[in-house]
Amino acid sequence: MNTKRLVLAGGTGFVGSALAAEGRKRHLEVVILTRRPRSRADGVREVEWDGEHLGEWIKFVEGADAVVNLAGENVNRPHTPENVRAITSSRVNPTTAIGAAIYHVARPPKVWVQASAIGYYGDAGDRLCDENTPPGNDTLAGICKQWEAAFASAKTGKTRRVLFRIGLVLGREGGALPVLERLTKWFLGGRAGSGKQFISWIHLTDLVRMTFEAIDREDVEGTFNAVGPQPVTNKDFMRELREALHRPWSPPAPAWAIRLGATLMGGEPTLVLTSCRATPKRWAEAGFSFTAADLARAFKSLYP
Repeated sequence: MNTKRLVLAGGTGFVGSALAAEGRKRHLEVVILTRRPRSRADGVREVEWDGEHLGEWIKFVEGADAVVNLAGENVNRPHTPENVRAITSSRVNPTTAIGAAIYHVARPPKVWVQASAIGYYGDAGDRLCDENTPPGNDTLAGICKQWEAAFASAKTGKTRRVLFRIGLVLGREGGALPVLERLTKWFLGGRAGSGKQFISWIHLTDLVRMTFEAIDREDVEGTFNAVGPQPVTNKDFMRELREALHRPWSPPAPAWAIRLGATLMGGEPTLVLTSCRATPKRWAEAGFSFTAADLARAFKSLYP
């Protein structure tokens, strides 16, 4: 019996590494497409690609059971026109390349799971955003619209397609949480700005489980918000994090201080100050059960 193959584009990052590890636990052949392949001892194979052009890597897409595309540069840098172009192309070009690969192979993969982000909804205030909510009109929304358009325009025949709009992923190995953890330990874990902006978060474990449900379940197709069921305000998020880390009340950081700090650290302040209250409506309809449905439980699992 042939081993099932999982192809991960952008698989060396925070989320991709967790998916690769889970794939190996499930005894899958895991192939990571990366610009700088290296040999590994965990059974995962890394294959060179440039994220734009077809090449030798296409043979691993041929006959694959699943392709998951997470490729894209870090958005936490100043959203200058030059950086926005780089962030956008780092998402659009790999998506286009994977679509072209699927179109050209004789035996296309069974399913393509494609990453997007809840930035698609823009700065939505306290409005609840499900998968049918229209896009926003800010910079991140513009990036996500181009990203998703590249996915939608791909000619992939019978390959089932699933799009994830991913929220803030909580894990200690990467993403935003380690930064917030350090600030909180330094007694700088107060609310940011008004603190009323919503954070739509998901535990890394649940995102991994979602991904494999999308791979395994033929009834999962189309767009899904990859977020937990209980978005919280920034004020409540930081309070829960302080409690998890056994830190007292911390003074709030006004919006001007967030902007100044982001400038000094080479980050993008809108990622902290904008609000998105997304809901996983389609996952609820699909019967997905969260292991960390509320923030206190999520932090307890991360900081036992």
